[in-house]
This record gives sequence, C-alpha cells and structure tokens, in this order.
Amino acid sequence: MSAVPAVSTPATADASGGSGSLTGTRALVGFNLRRDRVRLPVWILALFLGTLSTAGKFGTLYAAPEARASVLDTVDSPAGLAMTGPRHYLDDYSTGSMMGHQMLGFLAVLVGLMSALIVTRHTRDEEETGRAELVRSTAVGRHAHLAAALWVAVIADLVLALLLAVGLEAMDLAPGGATGSLLYGLAHAAVGLVFAGVAAITTQVTAHTRGASGMALAVIGLAYALRAAGDAGGEDGLSWLSPIGWIQRTYPYVDNRWWPLLLCVVLAGLCAGAGFALSTRRDVGAGLRAARPGRPTASGALLRPLGFAFRLHRSMLAGFGTGLFLMGVMYGSILGEADDMLKNIDPVQEALRRIGGASTAESFASMIIVILAVVASVHVVTAALRPLAEENAGRAELLLATGLSRARWAGSHLAVALVGGTVLLLVAGLGTGAAGAASTGDSGLVLSLTGAALAYAPALWVTAGVAAVLFGRLPGAAQATWLVPVYAFVTGYLGQLLRFPGWVTGLSPFGHVPPLPAAPMDWTPLAVLTLVAAALLLVGLEGFRRRDLRAK
Repeated sequence: MSAVPAVSTPATADASGGSGSLTGTRALVGFNLRRDRVRLPVWILALFLGTLSTAGKFGTLYAAPEARASVLDTVDSPAGLAMTGPRHYLDDYSTGSMMGHQMLGFLAVLVGLMSALIVTRHTRDEEETGRAELVRSTAVGRHAHLAAALWVAVIADLVLALLLAVGLEAMDLAPGGATGSLLYGLAHAAVGLVFAGVAAITTQVTAHTRGASGMALAVIGLAYALRAAGDAGGEDGLSWLSPIGWIQRTYPYVDNRWWPLLLCVVLAGLCAGAGFALSTRRDVGAGLRAARPGRPTASGALLRPLGFAFRLHRSMLAGFGTGLFLMGVMYGSILGEADDMLKNIDPVQEALRRIGGASTAESFASMIIVILAVVASVHVVTAALRPLAEENAGRAELLLATGLSRARWAGSHLAVALVGGTVLLLVAGLGTGAAGAASTGDSGLVLSLTGAALAYAPALWVTAGVAAVLFGRLPGAAQATWLVPVYAFVTGYLGQLLRFPGWVTGLSPFGHVPPLPAAPMDWTPLAVLTLVAAALLLVGLEGFRRRDLRAK
C-alpha cells in the first residue's frame, strides 16, 4: 500500500492548506506528485522531445518553399484535412504553421489522455483500492482528492506548455515566432485542462477506474472525430463543437489568436465544477450510476476461471474493438487517395519503396496495419497485467485460497489477452479492408488486409509472454512491459521514415512480421514468434507458481 500523507491532526491539516471540504489539498498535491515522480516526467519528456524531433524534421525536409508547396498540395483534400486540421493554415504554410496544422490536433489527443489519466488515477483509483477512505478518515476534506488531482493535471500541463514554448522558440520556426511558440505550448495546456475536467465528471459516474478512464477516452475520441469531420467537410460548425477544434483555431504562427484558449478555460472550469457538485451526490467508493442487480446465482461461465476473466475484461475489449474498427475504417477510406496524397512527399515515398508492394495503396496499407497492431498490443499488455492488479488489490489471495491453482487463474487472464488481441486484429483488418475496398474499388483488399492484420498475432502473443515473465518473476518491474508497444511504434512506423537500421527494428517482435500485403507471406518468422511466445508464457507461469504473493 502507498504511504499516507501526514494529515492526521488539525495542525497538520491547516499546514496543508485549505479549509472545510478542501482541507489537506496541498498535502495531497505533494503526495500525488511524489507518486508520479517517474510517470509524469516520462509523459512530459516524451511529448516534448517528440514535438522537437518533428519540428526538426519539418525544418530539415521542408526548408525550401517548393518542398512545403508539395506538402500543401498533398494535404489540401478532404482526407488530408481530416488527418491534419483546418485549411486556413495552408494560406501561409511556413514551418511553424506546418507544426500547428499537422501536429496540434494529434498531440492534443495525447495531452488529453495524460490529463484524464492523472485525474482518474488520483481519484477513482484511490477509492477503488480503499486508500481514499483511509485518508479521508483523517482531517481531509471531501473535495481534497479531486482538487489535488486537478492541480496535478494543471501542473503537468503548464510544465509541458512552458517546455514547448521555450523549445520551439529556440528552433526559430517562423519570423517573430516567440508569440506563436508560446501560444502553441499554451494550447496544449488548455486542451489538457478541458479533458482533466471531463475526467472529473466521469470519475463520479462509475465506481470503477477502467470505466471512468474509458468514458473520458471516449469523449476525447468524439472530440477528435468532430474536429476531423468538420475540417474535412468544410463545416466549421462541427469543428467548433470540439475543444480540439478550438485550439487548432488559435492558428499559432499564422494569426496567433488567443481568445479560443478562453473557451477551453471556461469549459474546463465548468466541467471541474460539475465534478465537485456531482461528488456530493454519491458515497465514497460508489458511483452515480447504480450497479445493475446481478442474477441470484452465478452463470456457469462465471464459475470457471476463463469465464470470470472474460467478464472482467469484456468492457475494455469491446471499447478497443470499436475504436480499432473505426480507426481501420478511417485509414482504409483514404487508400484510394494514397497516390495523390503521398506522391510529392519524398521521405514517405522512399519508406514505401523499402516496404515494397505492387501499388502505393498496398505499401501504405502495410504502414497502417503496423499502427493498428500496436494499438491492439496496448489491450494485450493491459489484460496480461491484470493479474498483477488483482494481486496488489488483495483479491487474488482470496481466490487462490480456494482450490483454484495459480496457473489456471493467471492463465485465464493471459488467454483473454491472447485471444482478445487476435480478435482485435481481425476487427481492425476487416474495418480497414472494407473501407479500402470501397475507396479503391478492389474487393480483394477485404481478405488481404484482414490477413495482413492477423499476421501480427504472434507478435502480440510475444508481448503477452513478456508481460507474463515480468509478472511471474519480477512483479516490481512488470510495468516495463509497456516498453514493447512503445518501441514497436517508434521502430515500426517512425523507423520507416527515419531510416532506422535493420537491427534496431529487429529488437521488436513486430519487426519480424512480413509487411503484408506489400510483401510476400513468410511463415517461418511467425512460427518462431509463436514458439518464443509459448516459451515466455510457460516461464512466466512457472515463476508465478514458485514466488510468494505480494501482500496488500
């Protein structure tokens, strides 16, 4: 159990700041920052360095006006604008406006994700594990946990904004770009505050951390979809329904509008206020949405480890399935325009030539499938590490005190990870293939892209095996499994554009999968990956069988 901040006396509470319902907020802010002393710097540095790297590439590859003009022709289409942002950026397409056009909306999703997860982690997760009730038995106000979580999100967003402003200004993206750089950074902070406020509401609705995070992520996805639909169709009204659309219409390095940030601040304040108000209408540990009454007796499936594990994972699996299908449809719908969109972008064309394929659409589809497979691996890691969460919460000990063996219990969660990940690939491939067939008129893409997605199943199984080994033998380091999907994305997608050497890509299990449909099928690496996955799973289960349980 994490340490409890010292707020047990009135004197300490007063020193911690706040009074009444906010008593102890300052102490909890410090406690939360200490808990996130690794997590937050990783998030912030990843977003900061990723932005600077992209800005550097833009400045190098598109320094000449002719190069920027070729990109302008590429993105000036409904599909291109849906993937980037509003067309007004194209009126003065400098390196700075390229950053605002192509990166601001994408990074807004990641900043929103970071902010929402901060709030759910320090509110709903604290209640679900019982720590909030313990802390609130001392001199801590009712709203202190939510206020502290929101303050941590504010601090993280502002630190990121400051780093972006300073870093981009040092790169001199546009003449007189100090204002644009500051606006670009603060736009990220503003949209982060909005989605932190959204999470303040979702944490009141459901009694489960995964549900609160899932609802917040759904709102982020809806905001991005509204922005994309509005920009693609030229309907500003749709884009103005989205906070992501608001920050893109600040037009950093172009018009430098500040007033859309005020909309974000007002909406964030309203959402946070609603979260505080709703928190008074429920008990600690409960949600506003009442749990459905269960059946008088458990079904036959719930009496078995595999059925019970599936019940725990089904909501998350359904959410990932829906998201991946929609992602596949979105990417597949632009395959018909791939030639026109990419013909003037030399780095992308070179990457596609290295992949191979009879057409640009096939080569581009291979790159798309990698992204979908990496997203599916996020579910695999989450599901494979669920036994660790159950163990840390003390629920595993209760189950294993019965006649249930450790191998059957942990193996049931791993089975859901393996089968669920494969199903997600199938759904993603079908969505991409169906939309691709509609956009190109080639019905054969349905089967070929579905097969291309399923080819990554052994790589997902290896990812689950890595999680099993760390959970079974080094539970304290199990979170390092997240390096597998992150590394796979960097090498599998960005590596093609940045020309990583082959041995770097080969360190990822995803790097050994043939890039179908551009390349011919090769069963040997898939068989080897399957054997490696089986060995890792066995080693992990055997390690879990031999080690002690971690006491709650």
